[in-house]
Amino acid sequence: MNESGAGAAAPMSREGIDHALRDLRAEQEKISTALLDLEGHDGTRLLKGARLAGETWRRWEDARAEIAMVWRLYDAYQKVLDTAAELRDRHQRPGAAVLVELTGLLAGESVEVPDGEIPLERRTLLGASQKRITLAEAVSRMSGGYARAAEVIAAADTAWTALLVPLEDIEETWRETARLAQGLDGSRHPELDRLGRELSALGQAARTDPLSLVRDGQVDTGRLHRLREALEALRASLAEAVRLRDGYEQRLAEVTASIADVEEAETRAREARTTATLKIDSARLPEPPALGTGLRHRLAGLETLRRAGRWAELAARVAELDRATGAALEQARDNLRLSTGLLDRRGELRGRLDAYKAKAGRLGFAEDERLAELYGKARELLWTSPCDLRRATAALAEYQRAIKARESGTEPGR
Repeated sequence: MNESGAGAAAPMSREGIDHALRDLRAEQEKISTALLDLEGHDGTRLLKGARLAGETWRRWEDARAEIAMVWRLYDAYQKVLDTAAELRDRHQRPGAAVLVELTGLLAGESVEVPDGEIPLERRTLLGASQKRITLAEAVSRMSGGYARAAEVIAAADTAWTALLVPLEDIEETWRETARLAQGLDGSRHPELDRLGRELSALGQAARTDPLSLVRDGQVDTGRLHRLREALEALRASLAEAVRLRDGYEQRLAEVTASIADVEEAETRAREARTTATLKIDSARLPEPPALGTGLRHRLAGLETLRRAGRWAELAARVAELDRATGAALEQARDNLRLSTGLLDRRGELRGRLDAYKAKAGRLGFAEDERLAELYGKARELLWTSPCDLRRATAALAEYQRAIKARESGTEPGR
């Protein structure tokens, strides 16, 4: 029996040998192409060129070892195929001995396993118990090593794809925000510094250890999104501070006018409350607060920040004052509506009373004593100050029902 272990398999026919060689050569081409593609993959180039750390470094070291093993095993595998092809080419009509030898190469344990690639279960205390495997076993081992390496490369490439472009955008946002902060007053901005430190740490992890940011097979971009939102909000506030600095007088005039609107609305609300209290009985209306005075004090306090050139803080104060002014204006208008609503209700009841009286006249009931009595009761309530809206509403309803009863001829006692 020769060194290839040919005796372990029955000799193949010449046609079987040729068919096997064609299939194996096609398989070899596919393996070679796959390995070259893996070597040229963007993820492989990134992993080779990056300064890796942590989990990514450990997994890439394992993947590199797998790739090296596959190439060494591929060389041994190719050597057997080349030997078999050369032997077949030298014997156009191979005899039994050549067929036995070719069968051993193609089907027997003909591939010498490279040093260091003998599985533990095939080793003994004195060394490896077997150093040769079949071509099929070689392909199986190469396939396993390739799959494990490709998984690491694909995972790293996917992680970098998801992380690096957003990261660069966020870093540019940070630089723009830093330029805005520097242009305002030149002082350090604590929140910007904090976000910068967090971004630096995240950038280091994304560039050197992207696989540490993968959770359950998905790239965790949550920290990137939160950083982007925080920086965009900060950039917007600093941009507003720049706009405030460049157009401070106009902005101040706008805020002053808004506060004047609040004061005017509060004055009208107080006047309407006074009128409603006098003209409507039991009008339990709250005393409108004088929020405009407090807003004026806050407006005056802005000047100190302006003189100190603290534009970022000033912009925040102006924004707060804007919100407070808007809320105060809405509250003053609500108070005005409460007071005018009672007076409007009285006016509505008066109008309805006149309309019902006109209807009674059209129906020929102008001289009806009962209707005249009910009308007089309702009118007295509605034109007496303060007006009892509850009683006036009940009197008007009674007058309306009496007219309907007269009209339909269903009045009790008739």
